[in-house]
Amino acid sequence: MSGSGPVTVPAVQDEEPERPLPDLAALPADPRWRVEHLPFLSAVCMALLLFAASAGYLTGGAQSAVGAAAGVLIVTISYTMSTLVIAWADTVRPALLMPLGLLTYTVKYTILGVILAYGVSADWSGKTALGLGIVAGVMVWTGVQAWWMYRRAPRK
Repeated sequence: MSGSGPVTVPAVQDEEPERPLPDLAALPADPRWRVEHLPFLSAVCMALLLFAASAGYLTGGAQSAVGAAAGVLIVTISYTMSTLVIAWADTVRPALLMPLGLLTYTVKYTILGVILAYGVSADWSGKTALGLGIVAGVMVWTGVQAWWMYRRAPRK
């Protein structure tokens, strides 16, 4: 080592300059409006589940009844989970909506893909009813939720 002197480390600045916080939208006084549709939608989906199981049983026996009911139940659980995660994120910190929403959808569709991939490859007589139950669940949930929001929207 040649005759170099002591090494000096530049001083670390501990404090950041003060910046004003961004203006954030105020949270609503009552955040329950985000999930107020869930009891009604759950009741409609349970009625659909009973109808799907009955129709499955009448057309294809017990295996089809289980498949149709499972399809509706998968959609009901999936949509309820999304609603709860998004409502929670919006009440805690609205900036979490996008990442948590995308994570929720990724997890849901990965699980649904695994279920459907296994179901398609299985030699199970209820797999067609499972697919039809999923389609019926999606259509009914989406339609009832759209009706609910239309009914709730203020008229001008």
